[in-house]
Amino acid sequence: MNRSIWITGGLLLSAAVSYGQYASDAFRYSEQTINGTARFQGLGGNHVALGGDASAAFGNPAGLGFYNRSEFSISPAISLVNADASYAGTNTNAQRAFPTIGQAALVFAGSPQNENRAWRRTSLAISYSRQVNFNNIFTYSGRNLRSSLADAYVQDVNRRNINSTDLDREFSTQTNTANTIEGAAYQLYLVNPSTQAGPPYFRYDVGVPTDQRGSYTARGGQSQWTIAYAGNLEDRLYLGASLGLTRTRFDFTNVLEDRYVGGRVFRGFTENSDLTVTGGGINASFGAIFKPDQNFQIGAVITSPTFSSLREEYNRSISIDPIAIPDGVDNQGRPTYVNLAFTSVDVAPNNFEYSITSPLRASGGATYFFGRNGFLTATAEYVGYSGMRIGTTFYSAAADNQAFREDNKREVQNTYQNVVNFRVGGEARINLFRVRAGVAYLPDPYKVKLDNLDRTKFLFSGGFGVRNDRFFADVAGSFLTFKSAYTPYTLNSPQDYASAQLTNRNTNLMLSVGVFF
Repeated sequence: MNRSIWITGGLLLSAAVSYGQYASDAFRYSEQTINGTARFQGLGGNHVALGGDASAAFGNPAGLGFYNRSEFSISPAISLVNADASYAGTNTNAQRAFPTIGQAALVFAGSPQNENRAWRRTSLAISYSRQVNFNNIFTYSGRNLRSSLADAYVQDVNRRNINSTDLDREFSTQTNTANTIEGAAYQLYLVNPSTQAGPPYFRYDVGVPTDQRGSYTARGGQSQWTIAYAGNLEDRLYLGASLGLTRTRFDFTNVLEDRYVGGRVFRGFTENSDLTVTGGGINASFGAIFKPDQNFQIGAVITSPTFSSLREEYNRSISIDPIAIPDGVDNQGRPTYVNLAFTSVDVAPNNFEYSITSPLRASGGATYFFGRNGFLTATAEYVGYSGMRIGTTFYSAAADNQAFREDNKREVQNTYQNVVNFRVGGEARINLFRVRAGVAYLPDPYKVKLDNLDRTKFLFSGGFGVRNDRFFADVAGSFLTFKSAYTPYTLNSPQDYASAQLTNRNTNLMLSVGVFF
């Protein structure tokens, strides 16, 4: 395990190799902003105290107890990602559209029982849903007057205090690959020994301005297949349970190019990195909805942590654009230069397997109906981020596996705090037509304000639809805005490196269509 990039949504921080590197991964796979059908997305993602929608299968399975006829529905969606970046005094913008299938479900409503019996009706649902969306893109550029990414390579090599012979052994001439990023930088003369034995190491072109350009693109998501069952007791109490099987796929590509302005040895160099994570997990939900009267109902649901097993493959490479690399002097005192056999080196793929336990979630909510004219609904959702856990059995030594668990547990507890999310939404009904609006407040889960940013998120949504006895069609749009930051590398002195300050605006558009049978 030698991955040295942390990714938390829009936040990436370079760090030295350690066991405690995966808290940000646990958070990424656990943060849910909005999901469900277009109807529920138009309401701000309120699931807890409403029924009669396929989203209830994972939102609050008790809501399936409201069904009195079977249903099939599908919800294609498109995510529009837009990010402004400010880096070293330069502003850039990036945007892209990512199509997805947000929801698909089949609900089987049981036949009504004798009204004299307490257990009136049951329903069974099988659904697919996109729970977490990883799609993201941003670019940044600016002139750095203090440092280069090569300074991070030099700093890491000096921290290791490794001699040049051992550093040379980290490279294979047969495959042209290095075992570490420092070994790759050493072979390309971005890191150079100042003594015959090696340390301390240095880099060329110190003191010249560096034009830095970077880009980050992520794709994928966490989807869930859910099977849920619910029943109706005397049309007043609705109880349900569900079992969810998750599938995670996350890919990112990260590029940083340094161009030296007036460089004497290098024009510049580029580092490329990419990560692929795949895996699956399991969770369960239990919920209830109670109707004290026809116009008011309250709901509650508890969702267990998702227990996931994941596998990742991490790749990095460096390519250089040299001018003339010094190699000493000849017998007549004239300078000589390195005759390069190659200008790029790959780092050997780094595979790792680990497990993540996501937070426990518990929600409560209420809905008030204005007869047949519409309703208002609200939800409070507790998310126990400090309870996330990361483990592994990848290492051959049990002590290493234990150290990995303990280091990441400490990192989670030092970084994240439990939060309570709030959502409010409403629907107005005019004959066959529906108009909806919602808002969500998602507090900052970080204990420490990294980069002095408040990462509180505000989500606004709206939508409309039509519904009759045979079919329905709903359209919804949600808009999420938040601040984040990206730090391509770190150095001992915070004054010597920069972070890209990001303003993220994510828009999700969804169409849900369904038929009753």
